[in-house]
Amino acid sequence: MRLIVARCEVRYSGRVTAVLPTALRLLMIKSDGSVMVHADTGGYKPQNWMTPPTVVEFEGDPVTSMSVRKVGGDDQLDITIEEIVSDTLHDMGEAAALEKDGVEKDLQEALAAAPEFCGEGLRLVRREWPTDIGPVDLMCRDEDDGWVAVEIKRIGNIDAVEQLTRYLERMHTDPTLANCRGILVAQRIAPQARTLAASRGIDWVEVDLAVVRGEREADLTLFG
Repeated sequence: MRLIVARCEVRYSGRVTAVLPTALRLLMIKSDGSVMVHADTGGYKPQNWMTPPTVVEFEGDPVTSMSVRKVGGDDQLDITIEEIVSDTLHDMGEAAALEKDGVEKDLQEALAAAPEFCGEGLRLVRREWPTDIGPVDLMCRDEDDGWVAVEIKRIGNIDAVEQLTRYLERMHTDPTLANCRGILVAQRIAPQARTLAASRGIDWVEVDLAVVRGEREADLTLFG
């Protein structure tokens, strides 16, 4: 991870155009392509950010500017640096990655054993199906032998829909997976996430871990 504290101006272009005037900010550049621009106010939320997959380019030594482009999209951050206060690179190591949330891990294991809870007629092909931007939790086939990518969360929010959308975009570049569809599965799915999922052609399912494990009986509803 690279951390740069610098006096800089930040320009975003894409769906809208926005400018952060010159000020002292923290630029966080992660190895997975995530880039975040933080101020000393606003809590944990960055002032601007870009999620992977991205292309990050630096100019100058020391750095005088950097650009962050979204792969396959029009979004771009252009950062002009007037003064660098600190520029450090940190090897976080594999151990720094957060272990999957306990509930998510339990859900994945239970649903891998009973994929029909994700959708009628689904059968598991593989857990942790690899893509070049991260693994899909479950890769399944449906009754028509079509591919189905299943992303599992404890709480399904907009970020979860965006994550599954990115996986599908990457898989659709493979002709054998061009018709792969997606299902978001969670114990609870936010209304905004349901709306976004529907607009992206992604189905969603709310499940109860106790029901999947057979510990009690309840209804399962699939929306899409």
